[in-house]
Amino acid sequence: MRIKITLIVFLGLGLVFSSFRQETKSKNESSSNGFSLISTNTFLSDTTKLDKETGLVVDENLYMIKAQCTGCHSTKLISANHFTRDGWKQKIRWMQANHNLWDLGETEKQVLDYLEKNYAPQQMVSRRAPLKDIKWYDLKLK
Repeated sequence: MRIKITLIVFLGLGLVFSSFRQETKSKNESSSNGFSLISTNTFLSDTTKLDKETGLVVDENLYMIKAQCTGCHSTKLISANHFTRDGWKQKIRWMQANHNLWDLGETEKQVLDYLEKNYAPQQMVSRRAPLKDIKWYDLKLK
């Protein structure tokens, strides 16, 4: 009997803490400093609009991405990757060969335009440029 009560208490605490983690996570996903952190660790300016339903960048071709891509996989798979136009085209061909993706036909251009524009490789700047022509001075300690 004591084991059952202990088990019920731990399950209840687990549910409470897991719901707290989800609330905290959703509050931390968007920050108030003018930038939004998305799953790809890419920073978007506050003027970039994200679709509330998918989390993808709002664009005139977003409807085509919803129609052609989200039937098979999550939009997080899109936002987690950044390829050139040719790289996205190779991924589409791979999905067609290995996962029975249908021929996109005339819509392929719209899909590639959207992916190239919004999910192309980005050069991340992690350090400032080296200093040049530095004029050092002597630090005189007392």
